[in-house]
Amino acid sequence: MFVLGIDPGLTRCGYGCVEAARGAERAVAAGVVTTDPAARLPLRLAELRQELVALVAELRPDAVVVERVLFQTNARTAMAVGQASGLALCTAAEAGVPVAQYSANEVKLAVAGYGAATKHQVQRMVAELLGLSAPPRPPDTADALALAICHVATSRLQARLAAAGPKR
Repeated sequence: MFVLGIDPGLTRCGYGCVEAARGAERAVAAGVVTTDPAARLPLRLAELRQELVALVAELRPDAVVVERVLFQTNARTAMAVGQASGLALCTAAEAGVPVAQYSANEVKLAVAGYGAATKHQVQRMVAELLGLSAPPRPPDTADALALAICHVATSRLQARLAAAGPKR
């Protein structure tokens, strides 16, 4: 399974691709797509979309996972995250790639075992789970990798449940 996680943002959009095989995961690609905050919004959105299209075409993931934003205290930030999230969802759908969404708490629970884990705890656990020598930086990259790890774990659990069949 090849999963591309996307931590949406307009100024910084984190991405992380994880390959899961034989019960182990490894990071294949990770980074941050940035846009110039001084540029006009339509140009920034177009640039982000081009980068996301290129990532999906290059990595050819089996699934794309985008963080579901449930709450944001800053309305301006919420709009930017929502716009970036919409681009990621649309890009995956246009490429015919299945999409999943998880909240930050779901991801933290899957990766760190605690739904209120700190950014630092998530970064450390991502490094541990993927066998990285250091926690991924910036946090946007770690969050994207954590999204991919969460999806792998959730997919494995769903497959086991399906294999077990209904209880009688």
